[in-house]
Amino acid sequence: MPFIMPDPAGSSSAVKRACDCCHKRKVKCIGDGTRPCKNCTAAGLTCTYNAIPQKKGPKGSRAKVISELRETQRQTQLAARARHGLGFEASQYATAFSRTPELLSMELITSCVDYFFAKMYPTQPIIHRQKVGETIGQMENSIEAYCLLVSLCAYMLIQPNLNLPAGIIPDQDSPQAKLNMGQTLLEEALRVRKGYDYVESPSVWSIITSFFFFGSYFCLDKHNTAWFHLREATTLAQLLGMHEESHYATDVVEAARRRRLYWLLFVTERAYALQRHRPLTLHATVGLPQLNDDPAETAELNGFIHLVNLFKPFDDSFVGLWNKARVGCSTEWLARLQNQLSDALPTYLHCTESQAVDLRTSQQWLRTMVWQLSISHGYLSSAAQESAMSFKYPIEISRDLIAQSSGFSQGSMEIHGIGLVEKLFDVACTLTDVMSCVPFEQHTFEYGPRDYLNQFLSLISTLRGGQQRYLPLLLSKINDTLPTMPMPGYSMVSVPGGRGRIDEIYDSSNPNSGDSTPFGSPPPQPVAPPLFQSAFGEDFKSLPAPTSTGYPMMTSAAPFPALPAASAIPPLYQDPARSAFSNVTGQAGFDPTG
Repeated sequence: MPFIMPDPAGSSSAVKRACDCCHKRKVKCIGDGTRPCKNCTAAGLTCTYNAIPQKKGPKGSRAKVISELRETQRQTQLAARARHGLGFEASQYATAFSRTPELLSMELITSCVDYFFAKMYPTQPIIHRQKVGETIGQMENSIEAYCLLVSLCAYMLIQPNLNLPAGIIPDQDSPQAKLNMGQTLLEEALRVRKGYDYVESPSVWSIITSFFFFGSYFCLDKHNTAWFHLREATTLAQLLGMHEESHYATDVVEAARRRRLYWLLFVTERAYALQRHRPLTLHATVGLPQLNDDPAETAELNGFIHLVNLFKPFDDSFVGLWNKARVGCSTEWLARLQNQLSDALPTYLHCTESQAVDLRTSQQWLRTMVWQLSISHGYLSSAAQESAMSFKYPIEISRDLIAQSSGFSQGSMEIHGIGLVEKLFDVACTLTDVMSCVPFEQHTFEYGPRDYLNQFLSLISTLRGGQQRYLPLLLSKINDTLPTMPMPGYSMVSVPGGRGRIDEIYDSSNPNSGDSTPFGSPPPQPVAPPLFQSAFGEDFKSLPAPTSTGYPMMTSAAPFPALPAASAIPPLYQDPARSAFSNVTGQAGFDPTG
């Protein structure tokens, strides 16, 4: 675009010239020379025309150039503020709430933002990349912008799968370096945030910051603090009126982002309510996001809407029963809920692979939670016409989950962190309980519950975080509940914990019954093996105990049998980045290279 430059004679002439930042980045400048160009606005840069045009040089990495430009401008702004006594440290904000200088480099911000949009965005589509660039440009002047970016970086650093370029953080080669840096940034954001009244003047930035606090503390296994910040986020959302449809009658693009944020809080709160027996505050009072909100993100939005629909049935009625704060449960209602869950997802999922992992695993985990509620109320029967209301239903759930998990790469599973491992652990523990008390006819060469359990062991031992935290718990439970079942290749680990009754294990008031998604954490004690008694109903007492005949022992030569033929299992999802549907293969487990 032409840049108007006055000449000595007082006239003006149009000179084709890019702004300083676009010139250095070697991109086309989109501006008129009088206002900041669109490229600088999107990248959070100050648009200037001060540089003297020089000859063209070799092109470099544009991402690196942006980081260098941001850092240069940041240092210039800091120096100017220091000279003039400006900046929030020396003005209306107390020194106790001032920012730590040079704590957050532009390279670290860039790495964390890139990781969020590459890995986390499909399941948490609440911020726009261009808006993040604008926020970076405002972080020197706005405490809200600063806290949002610091909390985002803390959240990403606490994730176990983030890989940083060399030299980004101190002592980067240390195994704890990223975690320590994440905790430092978390403390920084919390401290600086006290310098403004975000409660009295809530904003979308404040809500997202609280959500990032929640995710960080959940990953750190600090659940009281995590719950506090989740409730803080939902409360701020209600203060803004996000639970009312009229709130979204403003700017279409901004309204679409806010709608996604509301539904992400909705899903997270329900998952946490099941895991930690908490009450609900948000309800399905506004419309769902629409696929045409952003044509470039149809697959991501489709997967996100499916996730919302999975958790919608778990309303105050279910959570009240789960927490023993309500009565009125019935066999028919539970059966309908199981059927609704079974039909909640289509055969083919048009979404990303990481979303498909979350959806398929969450579906089977939720089916397990409903089954546990059914057994705690004594509504299961060995003669039930509905399979969902029978004692053997967890075997069917395990079959489906193992078949679906085998079609996913390890990388797409590990994106979800420890939460995914916990879902597998919950289902595996329930299967173990059922195997110990429900007779199941299985011929030697059939694929049955024993094989599903071994596949769970394989998955949990392979996924990051599973071998150290959950494999010992599951092995201990199997050893106590199924002492005659051999587990070749696994050494038993002694874990404290005593035996308990089945009505304690599947009691909805038990804080360890139902740990999981989407930010899981391990139970403080291993789930105790059950003694299936009165909770199963009178007709269950006459069932014989399982024997070695009902559960053929596996040989060490084939510890993990192959899954059923691929033709027997429908494809799991359709990732737009792939050329065809991803099908479950005949291989056991998944590709360890991810």
